[in-house]
Amino acid sequence: MAKPDVLAVTKLHPLYRQALDALYTVHDRTHETDSAGFDAMAQRIVGVASTGEASVPGGLLSRLPNAKVVSVFGVGYDGVDVPTAIAHGIPVTHTPEVLTDDVADLAMGLVLSVGRGIAQADQYVRAGRWPEGPFPLGRKVSGARLGIVGFGRIGKAIARRASGFGMAIAYTARSEKADSGLRFFPSAAALAAEVDFLVVITPGGAATRHLINAEVLKALGPRGFLINVARGSVVDEQALIAALHNGVIAGAGLDVYVNEPQVPEALWSMPNVVLTPHMASATNETRQAMADLAFANMQAGTSGQPLLTPVPECVGMSGVR
Repeated sequence: MAKPDVLAVTKLHPLYRQALDALYTVHDRTHETDSAGFDAMAQRIVGVASTGEASVPGGLLSRLPNAKVVSVFGVGYDGVDVPTAIAHGIPVTHTPEVLTDDVADLAMGLVLSVGRGIAQADQYVRAGRWPEGPFPLGRKVSGARLGIVGFGRIGKAIARRASGFGMAIAYTARSEKADSGLRFFPSAAALAAEVDFLVVITPGGAATRHLINAEVLKALGPRGFLINVARGSVVDEQALIAALHNGVIAGAGLDVYVNEPQVPEALWSMPNVVLTPHMASATNETRQAMADLAFANMQAGTSGQPLLTPVPECVGMSGVR
């Protein structure tokens, strides 16, 4: 019996791809590499496999009359044209919660690293410079003021970790969370003006593009640090580079960028910046959990079963065309 056909719109994590290959015939980016051939087999596609960074445009979805689900390997799904997917009766799923701890851990790791200069101190020792004199003093993290931009699952997990450092925690979000017990600010700029570390963990997409702009960075000030574990698009990268270069802010810890994997030299050449390669959820345990959940969503969607983790916009859809 022939396996059902699914379309991979981008290079998938090996754990996700391996699971798909066992049950489906996976057409790897054929919409890009063989347009004529793709049109001939598009009727057979029952599912779309994607990642948090990949694009699933409406024009592609409209070519898949029998697709039953878009299963995203990742919590972000800003590259998916969700309104068009819904209009075509194709629910979208993602992998929330399973990566919450890892992302929150890395956010705090970047807070510690930029505050105490851990990455720079490592290079100081490796370069044999310690005999020249002591490493410059850092910024105390315990007891500092932490602002969180976005207060969903991961934002709350960051707050729990920060509380262990005795930090004064505040946040901004689309709406105030009455049960948070934390101070709420109506805008990122208002929050930035009152904190030492500003951690960004919002969804990407048009609604949050350049949410962190020159105004917010100026409010953060010359003793403030920016941490971004959200999406590169959330921060105005050129404004950030200018703020770092001109001493508008003290430093930054970045896990995401506008044009990944290309990182501007202006960022990686600065001594007051800590850079990681979009690795917030990159542990063996979490990648396996993400692959398992993305695969389970694909199975559920293509077999007419209830979806495990539809994106919020698709909650209530039947999952079956």
